[in-house]
Amino acid sequence: MNDNTLLTKQNLSIFFIWLFHVSGIMGIIYSDASWFIGATPVNLMLSFFLLLINTKLDKKTLLMIMGCFIVGMVAEIVGVRYGFLFGEYTYGSVLGVQLMEVPLLIGVNWCILVFITGSIAQFFTDSFWIKSLVGVGLMLSLDLVMEPIAPVLDFWTFAEGVASFHNYVGWSLVALPLQMGFHQWNIKVEGAYPFHLYILQFLFFTILLIKINSIGI
Repeated sequence: MNDNTLLTKQNLSIFFIWLFHVSGIMGIIYSDASWFIGATPVNLMLSFFLLLINTKLDKKTLLMIMGCFIVGMVAEIVGVRYGFLFGEYTYGSVLGVQLMEVPLLIGVNWCILVFITGSIAQFFTDSFWIKSLVGVGLMLSLDLVMEPIAPVLDFWTFAEGVASFHNYVGWSLVALPLQMGFHQWNIKVEGAYPFHLYILQFLFFTILLIKINSIGI
């Protein structure tokens, strides 16, 4: 096999997200946890950039990216300010620059989540509604493992200490129209990158959740 066939855009993207996520897990557990947690914005932006270069970029895709960012930011700002969409919570400083108390990276994260879960859902079915609902379900599954560890990493903290059922209802209400838009416009991300990024994010938060009582962050 020609070595050049291994050095594809997709393979390099998958290699780098595995490298960064595994390094982050090992660093938080066994090394300087605060440094690796502080590097979260770099990891998130790298994941987003690699997602973009593995996505067929056209007018509809760019509009979808903008839509995910704007809808996600507006929903989070409303949530932080008024507490009725996701519950009462506040963001920490780790995720960087904020707009109206919400990190701009949260809007980026909404883009990432919609695109990778929507792409995975496309793999299993051609049904518009099933794809949309599967995408929402995948987003909620990831949020379930994110929520317990988020306060420890200073991502965000709920006033009650834990996310309530209210949070997941709010997520569903915001995620569903975004998933519908993704599938209505038939957005395409090339290859297996979305699967790898989803699995890595799920593993990242799950492993840290398992270790939370022993790593002393």
